[in-house]
Amino acid sequence: MRRLRVNVLDLVTRSPTRALWGRLMQPNFASIMPQVIGVWCEEAGHEVRFVCYTGREDLGRELPVDGEVLFVAAYTQTAQLAYALSSEYRRRGVVTVLGGSHARCYPQDAARYFDYVLGFTDKELVNDVLRDCARHDPGLQLSARRPPTHLPGVKERWKFIAPTLAKTPVIKLVPMIGSLGCPYTCSFCIDAVVDYQPLDNGQIREDLRFLLGKVERPRVGWHDPNFGVRFDEIMSVIEESDPKGRIDFAAESSLSLLSEPRLKRLRANGFKAMLPGVESWYSLGGKSKTGGSSGIEKVRKVAEHLNTVMRYIPIVQANFVLGLDEDEGDEPFELTKRFVDLAPGVFPAYSLLSAFGQAAPLNLDLQRAGRVLATPFHFLDNNRATNVRPKNYSWTALYENVIGLRKHSFSWRAVARRFDANRGTVPRWLNALRALSSEGAGRIRYDTKVRRLLDTDVSLRRFFDGETTTLPRFYTEQVRNDLGPFWEALPDGALSHDQNAYLRAHAAAVKVIPPSGPTAGAAARAEP
Repeated sequence: MRRLRVNVLDLVTRSPTRALWGRLMQPNFASIMPQVIGVWCEEAGHEVRFVCYTGREDLGRELPVDGEVLFVAAYTQTAQLAYALSSEYRRRGVVTVLGGSHARCYPQDAARYFDYVLGFTDKELVNDVLRDCARHDPGLQLSARRPPTHLPGVKERWKFIAPTLAKTPVIKLVPMIGSLGCPYTCSFCIDAVVDYQPLDNGQIREDLRFLLGKVERPRVGWHDPNFGVRFDEIMSVIEESDPKGRIDFAAESSLSLLSEPRLKRLRANGFKAMLPGVESWYSLGGKSKTGGSSGIEKVRKVAEHLNTVMRYIPIVQANFVLGLDEDEGDEPFELTKRFVDLAPGVFPAYSLLSAFGQAAPLNLDLQRAGRVLATPFHFLDNNRATNVRPKNYSWTALYENVIGLRKHSFSWRAVARRFDANRGTVPRWLNALRALSSEGAGRIRYDTKVRRLLDTDVSLRRFFDGETTTLPRFYTEQVRNDLGPFWEALPDGALSHDQNAYLRAHAAAVKVIPPSGPTAGAAARAEP
């Protein structure tokens, strides 16, 4: 294989940011797989230039203009920027490759703009792409049979991690991962369709010991979809690697794993932040350890449990999904307000129900029902828009409830109670900053604007109601402003997509096998 000049780009955000929260914390959301790709390319003998875009950099200057291959890791919200960059680099003769969650969710659309679109990606697949290294129009949709069983560790990735951490002045989280997939089956989640798979404990042990030799007081952010499924096993690895408790940790876990004995062990081993998912007051009781409880009974149980968690873990975030099909009327939102009052120290994080292409089986049902909108990818960040028409709400009712819930959760009273309930300087000011910056006040302003336009902008209302796929000016102007100089490079038609591509691809994959004999019945076979 000839030596190639390879550029690897991790798109953490879609546009420049001025928000204080984003400027302080965005580098901590860097992905692991782009760093892994960089290591694999170097191991194959190629020259690698790595760039992590956090909204503070000038991409036109940071990203090399030369090179023969460009790997881009993109979330769906960064897809329009990724498409523009691919168009510009293909024009220069560069072969472009897309990975990340957008490539998994919307491979058919991404193949219109990239030479290769990668689903599950392992080292062998990356080497195959580099050996071929050719233009394809439409792009090749490639995927390994399963996620890799081994990933390069922190030591191997450090040359890509360190420059990214240098971009944040205060809190620096080293990205690590101990497992892939999730044992739970939340119908809206991309990780629910991936079998749970722990990674090598020896590698984790080596990574933690490496960090202790590199950083005085390391902070690690676990990227596991659900940390601690094999709790005793992973905690033993941490205790063996860092017996003096010199590393701080943050992780996303489910409440069902956070019993009080485990919380004591987490505290003893430096866990400073936990992000459990509550999602709904009417379902997913196994994940929140509330069994068949629902409604106000579940609210009280979850609040009590999370208040217990806060006695051991300084920063606790509870994750909710708004607009689920089991929700109806004002009650789900009023229950969440009640939770905010009962657990004042917990930071509530709200997501709007969204159907990310072929991320989850639920999306097939939503597309069959004609409920998925062609909302531009740029807005599918779980907050700025939902692309699913609500089952039990009008648009105005949904937005009024969402705005009311956010105002309650991030009012001066709620912020003050959260400040008092939190322990320590960092938790107090971090949560206050989130509430008063883009995550709280900023989202209230944005939702209020959308709610007003639903009454005054006919084009927006018709788009929301599914009467037209013509994009309202409200959307196109935001994308134009956010992309800035890259707007001109955005290919024609790249703001639109087939919102039912998953359904069409699924139907095309099902083939009827004709009878082979007089008594043989018809059979159907699904091909990947």
